[in-house]
This record gives sequence, structure tokens and C-alpha cells, in this order.
Amino acid sequence: MSKTKKRTIPNRRSLKSAKRNALNERYAAVAGLAPADALAVLNTSMAGLTKEEVISQREIYGSNAVTSGREDSLIKKLISAFINPFTVILIALAVVSFFTDVHLAPIGQKDPTTVIIIIVLVLISGLLQFVQEARSGNAAAKLQEMIKITTAVERVGLGVREIDLDEVVVGDIVHLAAGDMVPADLRILQAKDLFVSQSALTGESEPVEKLGTADPDYENRSLTDTHNLAFMGTNVVSGTAVGVVVTTGDDTVFGDMAQEIGDIEVQTSFEKGVNAVSWVLIRFMLAMVPIVLFINGFTKGNWTEALLFAISIAVGLTPEMLPTIVTASLAKGAVAMSKKKTIIKNLNSIQNLGSIDVLCTDKTGTLTQDKVVLEYYLDVHGEPSVRVLRHGFLNSYFQTGLKNLIDVAIIERTRRQGEEEPSLRGLTEFYEKVDEVPFDFERRRMSVVVEDKNGKTQMVTKGAVEELLAICSHVEYRGMVGHLTDEIKEDIA
Repeated sequence: MSKTKKRTIPNRRSLKSAKRNALNERYAAVAGLAPADALAVLNTSMAGLTKEEVISQREIYGSNAVTSGREDSLIKKLISAFINPFTVILIALAVVSFFTDVHLAPIGQKDPTTVIIIIVLVLISGLLQFVQEARSGNAAAKLQEMIKITTAVERVGLGVREIDLDEVVVGDIVHLAAGDMVPADLRILQAKDLFVSQSALTGESEPVEKLGTADPDYENRSLTDTHNLAFMGTNVVSGTAVGVVVTTGDDTVFGDMAQEIGDIEVQTSFEKGVNAVSWVLIRFMLAMVPIVLFINGFTKGNWTEALLFAISIAVGLTPEMLPTIVTASLAKGAVAMSKKKTIIKNLNSIQNLGSIDVLCTDKTGTLTQDKVVLEYYLDVHGEPSVRVLRHGFLNSYFQTGLKNLIDVAIIERTRRQGEEEPSLRGLTEFYEKVDEVPFDFERRRMSVVVEDKNGKTQMVTKGAVEELLAICSHVEYRGMVGHLTDEIKEDIA
């Protein structure tokens, strides 16, 4: 007796599970180590990667792009445009009508009219939906290509610079500040008052503090609770940090979730309604056709005519024009929405959109040249003040992290104005940074503590006017320092 060895082929789920376990081991390897040792594990340094190392890492780990569902082939899209409960019923009736009216009918009585009408209606409905969704899909793809998300990365020979999100590779050194989106899964190396919102992953609205130290208890924590790991898709609420990329793209926790969600097809309420109506018609036909068939067959004795009459009843019960009318109406709605600069990728989603009571959106963007120019620097009286410009420069120049457009505008204007104003020259040599309180979205202000050559220490704070007025107790008003009264606040505001 011979024994045969059974081969087991791992399915897709087991492969994904094995891959995720390997990635979890990589997280664990860096979470429990000191920053220097974590860098060594990832074969990088605080100076970042070289150009050759970036290419090598991208070949090994892939690009930093998240796959959100699979793109259907053209054939599948074409088939899905035609396959729905109504068209299936019509196609079935067309087949039956072909046999009864054409194939089995006597010579001279063959009439393909019903078959042609049904097929034409099915073709119009399916092609209209396919063409409209193809156009919308292409337009959406072009818009997606125009969206560029950048992050601050430090690399050898280039320093800190903004690069596209999909160019980030494992081992890159990433600089984060308040308002930044974490571009990949990171091991935090340095952090100052860093709080990250992980609501996109965990649903928790409260920000979580992240640290740059080793986490000795990482084995007893869930991945998202590890205090020195930050994850793609989360946002920096306050503070600054430097981190090293551990995983990118589909290997990240966010990427894994996106793939799981992308594999699940969700029916719209419109599709559910169409399916419900279709099944009602099918049940009604299944109940009526046999009754009509047997009544006619037994009463008239001609079973062929009884069958033809029963089929006619089935055709009459089916609203042949409904798929065409519905698709035409949805297509018209999509065209109307396109004129309002809204792209409808799935025609059936129009009904869901029409059912919305309140639509909340968050739009960011600008129509500028990505450049801000500082025109005026005014005191509380609305008068030009070099002193205000000097303090603005100290705050913008000495703050940690990349400068935003306003910071750059202040620094450039101060340097230009320094050619005419002696008090604005040599500020970077005369002042030294002592400490900093980074910006966060609760304080809505950031502060820099500086000390000059004479030993004078001062804190320079910038933020929203209403926030600063709310915390200030004194003001220099009309050449004198005094209490900040409600009358002065009203005058300043």
C-alpha cells in the first residue's frame, strides 16, 4: 500500500497573516530598542539615506502607495453594467421569446419584434451606464493624479526637504510638526510635546502622546498603544518629532486596513431597492405564469397556446422600459452634477447622495503661487513697527521644524529690511534660542524663548489674535505699559 503525500496550498488569508506577523516582528524589533539601535536595525542613520540606498530600499519594500481595492478590468466593468436583476429578467424573457416567436413558430408566423425590442432596451441601458461611469472614472483618476501630498524627509547630501508621499522609503528620516500627516509607520526617535490623533485607526478622539525613548513594555501593549510608534494616516496635533520609517504602503497598519475594506463591496440603498422590486416581480411571475398556464391548458385543451399566453403575461408584467428610464435618469443626474464640478463615479450612488440631509466637508487648498509676501508689520495702534518685525523674525527663525509660508515671508522681509534698518541686522548672532513651546491646536499659539548677548531672556509668542488677547494681562499702549482692559481690547481688535 502506497502513501500519498498531501500538499497544502496556503490561501490568501494565511499568506497575509504570515506577512503581518513578520511585520509585527519588525515593529517589535525597533520599539524595544534605543533610537541608535533602532536605526541600526533599519540600516540607516540620523543623516538619512543616500541616493543609492533609497533606490535599493524601494526595490526591496516597494513604493509608499496604499492599494485601496482592485481596479476592475474593462470586460468586468462592461459585464457589471449589464448584469442587474431587471436586465437578467429581460434577457431571460428575450431568450424565451426567441424560442416561442422565432425558433418554434411556423414559417410565415415568425416575429422577432419582441426579442429585438427587449435586446435594444437592454443594450441602451447597459451601454449608457458603462459609458457614463467610464467617463467619470477617468475624470476622477486625472483629479487624483493632481493631488500631491508631501512630507519633510532628511537624506544624505540633501538635508531636510519636502518630497511626495509615495517617494518615502523604509529607513527615511522624517520630520514632523503640528498639522502634519504621518506619511508611513514610524519609530519616533526624538519628540518634543508630541501628541498624535489616531482616530483614523482606533476611533479614539483623544490625542495620544508619543515619545522617542525605548518602550520596555511593548510586548504587553497593542501596536497602536506603543508609545514610540506613529502610524500612517494619523495626524500630529501638537509638538514636533523626528522619526524613522519602519514600513510603507500596503505594509503599514493603515494599508492593511485599506485592503481589507477595499475587498468588501457595499450595496447602495438604490441597489437594494432595485433588487427588492425585482424579486417581487419574479415571485409574482412565478406565481401567475403557472396559474395562467394550467387554467388555459385545462379549459381550452391547447397547451401550446396556453404556454404562449403565459409567456405573454410574464412579458407584460415586466417593465421593459424601467432599466432604460432609470439609467437615463441617473445619467442625466450625473451630467447635471458634472456641471457643478462634481464627479459621480457610480451612477447608483446618486440616490444615496440625494438622501443626505446634512453634508459636512473639509476643503483645503489655495489659488495662490504657494508664496506669501509680508506687506505690513504693525503694532497695536496699526502703525508700522520695526520692533514687531524683529520679534516676529525671532519667533519664525528659531522655531523647530520646517518654516511655513508666513514664517518664510517674515524672515525674507526682515533680511531685506535689514539693509535699511540697522537694528534688524545680525539678529541670528545676537540672539540664542533657549527653549520652545511648539504649536498645538488647543493652545493655538507657539512660543520661542531667546536670550541676547546682554543676558536678557524673553519669550516671543505668536498665534490667533483672540487667543493672545485672552491670555495677556498687560499691553504697551500709547508708549506706556499698563493693564489690558476691555476698552483697549476693543480698540486693538
